[in-house]
Amino acid sequence: MKKSLLSLFILLFSISSNAQFWKTSDIRKLDGTVNSDAEESIPVFSKDDSVLYFVRTYDKKNAGGYHDQDIWYSIKDENGHHKDCKPLKSVNNKFNNAVLGISNDGSEMYLVNAYDGKKDVEKGIAIASSKGDYFNWNTPEKINIPGLKIEGDYYGFHVSGDEKTMIISYAGSNTIGQEDLYISTFDGGSWSEPMHMGTTINSTGFEISPFLSSTYDTLFFSSNGFGGEGDADIFFSVKQGNWAEWSTPVNLGSKINSPKFDAYFSHDGEHAFWSSNKDGENSDIYTLTILYPPLTVNAIGTDVTYFQGSDGSIDATVEGGVPPYQYSWSNGNTNEDPTNLTAGKYKLIVSDSHGQQAETTVVLKDPPPKEIETVVVTNYEPVHFKYLFHYNKNKLSLSNRELKHFVKEVEKQIKEGKNVVTIKIHSSASTVPTQKFGTNDKLASVRAENMKYDLLSYFSKSKIATDKVNVVIVKSEVSGPSYEEDARNEKRYRPFQFVELVTE
Repeated sequence: MKKSLLSLFILLFSISSNAQFWKTSDIRKLDGTVNSDAEESIPVFSKDDSVLYFVRTYDKKNAGGYHDQDIWYSIKDENGHHKDCKPLKSVNNKFNNAVLGISNDGSEMYLVNAYDGKKDVEKGIAIASSKGDYFNWNTPEKINIPGLKIEGDYYGFHVSGDEKTMIISYAGSNTIGQEDLYISTFDGGSWSEPMHMGTTINSTGFEISPFLSSTYDTLFFSSNGFGGEGDADIFFSVKQGNWAEWSTPVNLGSKINSPKFDAYFSHDGEHAFWSSNKDGENSDIYTLTILYPPLTVNAIGTDVTYFQGSDGSIDATVEGGVPPYQYSWSNGNTNEDPTNLTAGKYKLIVSDSHGQQAETTVVLKDPPPKEIETVVVTNYEPVHFKYLFHYNKNKLSLSNRELKHFVKEVEKQIKEGKNVVTIKIHSSASTVPTQKFGTNDKLASVRAENMKYDLLSYFSKSKIATDKVNVVIVKSEVSGPSYEEDARNEKRYRPFQFVELVTE
């Protein structure tokens, strides 16, 4: 099954230099007042998709003036549009400010470190905690990244929503190009020293604006070192093993990328966002909507193989939608393909991560009860009869077709000249406890005695001389596997609830 929304992207891309989304809306500039005559870039969304943060440059209203870089935000209205935007005053100052990530619970914001009181003294990353909403934050504090030394003027960060992974773009000591991608991970107490992410995704050009998928296996970034549409294009790569092993980067294609600068790709679960200056000197924020395929489900059942058994199963197949999927069966099962089912009707409701639902119903059947096993041999050969009882049953009428056939064969042998026919009775009770008879030994004994009585009564009323038929009980026992509190498992116990007759 497909694993997640951003993993779904990978399946929707064609692996070619002109890769495109499988099915999307047309791209458009973000509506409302987000885009302006200034420059807008680095879109980052809150985890509940209600607030979009972005960077605005060349705006006189910025805290540091026209050439300053400030964080702005826009709240999505009831129609899903960004109609208004405001500066995020609680974390903006006279230096360059940018949001680098939001924790999944919305309580932590990661920012470019601009809070030491001195500009460009130590480039890095800071963290601020929320005061209870998405607009008011406590004073950011610097995060210590061991071994991180940024010497160039260009650098960037991305922090995953679980706050365990940080992708850094900068020129380090072992950088092969202008800026390379590095990885730092959080062990619960501290961040690790940045590690180069390998030569597959790092080129002799620059790699910037990293964005890691929610499954932590797909990396989006911008580069001018892998060719494409123009200045800087957006690519994706899939993790192949450790953090230095990645698939060959794939260009997102001309629907997103342009001959100019395209970067800062992100995704909120429904829309893709990125920055581009393709329509002017300054960059704007663009977006498109993923047109999700409809969710469908069908299921095939495998019937129970024995009466009142529990070995039925169902194989469900889901197509379309947005994984991961949730499965809700009418019997409470949440597995995709339930097993060990009894006969009955089962309804399945499948839900995807985008809120779509689909349902189907499967009916499982079981075969009719197989009451009797009988083997009859004539011509003075032994005649055999065996009957399987249900729990607590102890008596069988001689009107039973197979038992009637047994006694008729006994009569036939005597009429054809056999002097004496001895009928041996073997009875058994399973280990399933019986309340009606007190003990299982008692139940087995009653089955044998009842059969002996009925046989003697039958032959005494027939035209066969009573000295021609001898009926004896040779064994009365409790047999079969130990009881495991599973009385409904007749497949396990019923073969040991019987009365068996054989002649000699």
